[in-house]
Amino acid sequence: MNTAMLDFDDAQRRLSEAGNAPSTTETCTLFDAFGRVLAEDIVARVDLPPADNSAMDGYAIRFADYGPERALPVQQRCFAGQTPEALKPEQTIRLFTGCVMPDGADTIVMQENVVEQDGAITLTQVPILGEHVRKRGEDVEQDQQILTTGTVLHTGQIALLASQGIHEVKVYPRLKVGILTTGDELVNPGQPLGPAQIYNSNGAMLAGLVAQIGGVVCQTLHAADTHEAIESAFLTLLAECDLVLTVGGVSVGEKDLVKPVLELLGGTLDLWRVCMKPGKPVALAQVRNKPVVCLPGNPVSAFVVFGLLVSPLVRRLQGRTDLFPPICYGRLRTSKSFHETREEFLRVQCKPSRSGLPALVPYELQGSAIISALPWASGLARIPVNTTVSDDDVVAYYDFAHWLS
Repeated sequence: MNTAMLDFDDAQRRLSEAGNAPSTTETCTLFDAFGRVLAEDIVARVDLPPADNSAMDGYAIRFADYGPERALPVQQRCFAGQTPEALKPEQTIRLFTGCVMPDGADTIVMQENVVEQDGAITLTQVPILGEHVRKRGEDVEQDQQILTTGTVLHTGQIALLASQGIHEVKVYPRLKVGILTTGDELVNPGQPLGPAQIYNSNGAMLAGLVAQIGGVVCQTLHAADTHEAIESAFLTLLAECDLVLTVGGVSVGEKDLVKPVLELLGGTLDLWRVCMKPGKPVALAQVRNKPVVCLPGNPVSAFVVFGLLVSPLVRRLQGRTDLFPPICYGRLRTSKSFHETREEFLRVQCKPSRSGLPALVPYELQGSAIISALPWASGLARIPVNTTVSDDDVVAYYDFAHWLS
């Protein structure tokens, strides 16, 4: 490995530590809680279910009362939400799914295994003691911790909270992100394209990535390659945002002005050459106690760096506890071998395989300028540095479904 380059895993760790969880909280209702990050531990208020109840439409009996050909008179018909009578000996109570179990009953016989005639039932199958009875607290017990601080609230968590009668929760504020693109050669989509110009795909792409991971984009600005324009953009974004992402302009060229502007604003830019492909140039600064991350200008490189290096920092700034999503594994399906002096991240599709591990199929063109690979790919296959990897070799897989959420 080139010792002048920063190890990929070290760069990922350093970026993840470049910020802190929010110090303030707010309250929202469950109807507004999807995607929010929980800012308190939650303990169960009630047992779930709150009482023994029937898991089936059927009949509540005492198991000891069963006998072949024995008829059990129907004492009562009870619907969900009603309180059943105590079950009398050698009788039965007709129940429906969710009904509270009558005192004295210990078993539910499903209606398909019963013949009811003249106000009494006979069983067509031998019952099993305790069958089809949901026991009180078998799902959740009162005072049990059910969710912890830093949990992202998705539909499952919201359902669990609602089942406890919880109407609102304490959450961290949504992370506010500002995006700055630079370069006189870039034109925003929708504008006429001049000679020697290209469309700016980074701004909209990064805004989408921020939204996908649960952040809020305050502004997306594009600055001309002048000291004044870049300084004005930074002042606007730093005043409004918790995190600023920039694209391009951090090298040492005559018009690479991001570094001197950040230094003028009181920040120190730490330029990294990360041992990864694509995405080698990355920079980090702290300006007015806010992190500024400078991504490479190539859209594919910016996409990969955001997904692998910036997303853990975003999660920390959101107050999440799980900063690093799981890394999966699969078998590379390729007609060529890979051997690089940097960690290479191939754009791949993950496909199920009957042999066990999924198949990872690389996009035909892997150049860092191939934007068409991004909507095609489901994730990135990691090719270790200075290692020859060929068809059917097992490699690490970074699934976009995890790393971009």
